[in-house]
Amino acid sequence: MSENIVIHDYDISRSKRNKVNGHESFVLWFTGFSGSGKSTIANKVEEELFYKGISTYALDGDNIRSGINKGLGFSKEDRLENLRRIAEVGKLFVDAGIVTIAAFVSPLISDREQVKKIVGKEDLIEIFVDTSLEECEKRDVKGLYKKARAGEIKNFTGIDAPYEAPKDPEIHIQTEHTEVDEAVQHIIKYLEKTHRI
Repeated sequence: MSENIVIHDYDISRSKRNKVNGHESFVLWFTGFSGSGKSTIANKVEEELFYKGISTYALDGDNIRSGINKGLGFSKEDRLENLRRIAEVGKLFVDAGIVTIAAFVSPLISDREQVKKIVGKEDLIEIFVDTSLEECEKRDVKGLYKKARAGEIKNFTGIDAPYEAPKDPEIHIQTEHTEVDEAVQHIIKYLEKTHRI
């Protein structure tokens, strides 16, 4: 950080925003293979929270890459920078008093540890959307696995780039044995049980 930058403290704090909103602010971080169902479940969770009167905002891989991270590719360095920027945006949303829903492959444990460090471990709930690679390839909703197998996409998670499953996520959803609505209710119940909402 430049020595010429001075952080200004504003009078309206996160705690004041949370008090006005009537709920805590935090990040729900969905991780899993492409095609695992992250975005589908995240979308439904946001909908459920929104209709409960909770201030929400969703961050999704394709949407972020078409805007703030438009110039980034899929090299290891670019993917790390992609996640760093997303984490910083998530941190801002948490400070703004918003429940932030983030759905990103975020393949490496070290990637997700960096995200936790930026956002704050106490403010991030890790959700592992656990779907086998075989099932994701079968779904292949965007046709990405087919392209990756054909060598048209390089550094694709699960094909020629690794995915490291979370060791101890707060929430573990096995989509091959769980319907979307059931997964959503599981997440909502966790948030209610932990007094987040």
